[in-house]
Amino acid sequence: MVTQFSAQSARSSRWVSLAMLVLLHAAFWLGVDHMWARPLLLAHLGLFLIWQPLWRSETRLSWGNSLFILGVSLAALSWLNWWLMAFWVGGLFALVGARAFSFYARWQRIYHLLVMAYLLAVLLLHIAPQMFNLPAFEEVTHNLMNVALPLMLLLMALIPVEREKPDSVQAIDFFYVLLLFTLLTVLVLGTLAFMTLNQVGYLDALLRTVFFIAVALLILGALWHTDFGPFGLQTSFSRYVLSIGTPLEVWLKQLAADAQLELSPREFLESATEHMLEMPWVVGMAWISAEGHGTLGNASQHRVELADEDLNITLFSRQSVAPTVLLHMRLLVQVLGYFYQAKRREQHLREITRQQAIYETGARLTHDLKNMLQSLFALASIAQSEPARAQPILQQQLPVLSQRIETLLGKLKAPASAAESREIELASWWEELCQRYQHREIEWRVTGGSEQSASIPAAMFDCVADNLIENAVNKRLREPSLRIQVSLDISSLTLSVSDNGSAIPSGYAQKLLRTVMPSEDGLGVGLYQAARWAQQAGYQLTLKENKANQVQFELKQQPK
Repeated sequence: MVTQFSAQSARSSRWVSLAMLVLLHAAFWLGVDHMWARPLLLAHLGLFLIWQPLWRSETRLSWGNSLFILGVSLAALSWLNWWLMAFWVGGLFALVGARAFSFYARWQRIYHLLVMAYLLAVLLLHIAPQMFNLPAFEEVTHNLMNVALPLMLLLMALIPVEREKPDSVQAIDFFYVLLLFTLLTVLVLGTLAFMTLNQVGYLDALLRTVFFIAVALLILGALWHTDFGPFGLQTSFSRYVLSIGTPLEVWLKQLAADAQLELSPREFLESATEHMLEMPWVVGMAWISAEGHGTLGNASQHRVELADEDLNITLFSRQSVAPTVLLHMRLLVQVLGYFYQAKRREQHLREITRQQAIYETGARLTHDLKNMLQSLFALASIAQSEPARAQPILQQQLPVLSQRIETLLGKLKAPASAAESREIELASWWEELCQRYQHREIEWRVTGGSEQSASIPAAMFDCVADNLIENAVNKRLREPSLRIQVSLDISSLTLSVSDNGSAIPSGYAQKLLRTVMPSEDGLGVGLYQAARWAQQAGYQLTLKENKANQVQFELKQQPK
């Protein structure tokens, strides 16, 4: 149905324009002083109102506009002369020329080029000789009106009607119309000036004017390119076209400032739309998005609905929107939509970051609790199997466990507290670690001198050490002869845990510390969280050695 309607619309527009030219040709053939010239031109004007591209076909004219058009038409017909007809034909030529190159279909473009050729021939070879009172051109104009131009009209009638693309829009740009009308006016008046000042014939004056206009256009075309440095006109003209009399640069600066100040997408939209209302051609607007909706200003009968993804904006203007201003509106809405979507992505990233922080904190607390329970389980096992040996061990370990339980309870009450960033001297932390695991049959080794050690993040070092030692102890359950060694280099702030057991499978070793890896020994979530925490604190946890009889994990400060 859409295709058939488009084809019928194109065909009807073609025949209306052709009938309009036939009536105009008949009026010229009879002459402006003939009694039938005015009725023919009035019918021609009626067909022009049907064909014209200035107003949309669905637009309803008010009584005021209708009376104005009727009054201007009657006044023009009452003062009808060749100068008025030259003005009218020049305007038709500018309208058709501004629209000719907006068509994609080849035959449509050829048809409009023939219409331009017809109007130009009528103006230069029929109307202009009548205006300048050139009786020598009577034979030329007679042959033109009786033979040449009717054949051209017949040729235009035989051109096939080609359907345009459904998404193509043939809009009239006022600047192109004005430019073509100005060129045609310069051509006619320049010819008259050469004829009057230089006392030359009409054709000679016409050719001179065409030559000078061509030279001027060549010069402007050369200056248009930016290759001429400061003399290039393209940059200056582009700045003029982009402004279109609106405070675009001021609004963009305010938009950038709002993007920096406002964190919420809704608050950003409210602020940006308030600034957009300051545009001189906007009287009101309404917006709807996933963040809500809002209205500003006053509504009018002239409205433009624009959308960018899930942002829908309706702009109300004081008068009907021209195609150039409509393009300007779309640009503004696209820029606003870009900043709005960026604000939504920022908010989404903040939510993801917050959830990730909660997850990481919960994972750390879970593994701290798991390590503490494992320590309690080890102490309970010793107390059950060796009651005599358990008494001194419990006296030493219970204060340490009480302190760890108190720290863990504090983290549960306030996960983002300063407990995780508490720093302690490395030597003091090492003594506490040795005391905490003295019953686990672990070899302890310290290097790097006895001078005062630097401060370290105690919570992070506890997490890394507990995970590495507990994993090694669990590995000893499968390999009873396993020897575990914990080494500390005070000078380089390096902690390493090694064993002489079997190597970690290569498939696990490559992904270990980089992602969560399920494993029967627990070498997955705990080490991944410990590695992430170490990286955030400026350290690096790596699997330094992974071969039979030599498996070593190392925690070392990253170089600055």
